[in-house]
Amino acid sequence: MKAIVIREVGGPDVLKVEDKPIPQPSAGQVLIRVKAFGLNRSELFTRQGHSANEVQFPRVLGIEATGVVAEAPGNEFPKGSVVATAMGGMGRKFDGGYAEYTCVPADQVVLIESSEPEDMNWAMLGAIPEMFQTAYGALTKSLKLQASDRLLIRGGTSSVGLAAAAIARNHFHVQNIGGTSRKGDQKTADLLKNSGVTETLVDDGKIAPQLKEKYDKVLELVGVTSLLDSLRCVKPGGIVCMAGMVGNSWLFDDAFSPMAAIPTSVCLTTYSGAVEEVKATPLKEIWEQAKGKKLEVPIGKIFHGLESIVEAHACMDESSARGKIVIVV
Repeated sequence: MKAIVIREVGGPDVLKVEDKPIPQPSAGQVLIRVKAFGLNRSELFTRQGHSANEVQFPRVLGIEATGVVAEAPGNEFPKGSVVATAMGGMGRKFDGGYAEYTCVPADQVVLIESSEPEDMNWAMLGAIPEMFQTAYGALTKSLKLQASDRLLIRGGTSSVGLAAAAIARNHFHVQNIGGTSRKGDQKTADLLKNSGVTETLVDDGKIAPQLKEKYDKVLELVGVTSLLDSLRCVKPGGIVCMAGMVGNSWLFDDAFSPMAAIPTSVCLTTYSGAVEEVKATPLKEIWEQAKGKKLEVPIGKIFHGLESIVEAHACMDESSARGKIVIVV
């Protein structure tokens, strides 16, 4: 099989397509013929050398994949069924989805279709697992979102931000959703509105002073560069959940003082997701809604073939896709 292998840290060009043996699944594992996979900033960080203590090279990256079951020795899934998988050590502890085949534990595989439809939209399905798992998990588990909440999505034009707006609007029926972007043009406003955002804010790093009314919940996807300001965007008793680092900063520049940074009675939490959260995400229901055009799947750019990986990672480096980047294998 063909697989994308990383052997050293660096730019997109360190990702090389190589020949590797097809993995042989044992009982409790599922071999998936990969049809499409989404790109994630986790893989970008690993490529840049930020996961040196967790990821050993050479490695096939990819924390998610969608495809059809090639083999399931334990008969957990029918051969030929359409499945999705994410997390659980994919692309980190063992080889992941950047390949024609990936072998994963059966308990982290989700059945999507009993067989592959003739009109299967692999690009759309490939965009869903990790993006919607992160958005759904953060909104439910960490933010405990309710229909009556006013929600602010910091980093609204990121793939997870757009997915979160769609879920908040369609699944939780939230009526007041704010979304931030560094750009104030009409194209950006339309992008946010199409995903469910009702109020667009241009993010200059200081959103709190702009607000006429504070929010109940904030989904922080930019990271530490805007987190302190986000904490001032919520009402007393509100919650801020940091679930992303689009800003590419891992640590505060200055010492973090909780007593000064966190307003009284405001709650600060995080969300990173794990296999349990992937399984708890209604991926099949989300897929059905997406197929029926009841839920917007924010795809930024689609690439075809494993050989497009360098160009796809360069696009992710530039943060120019404005939605999920997907490679159809």
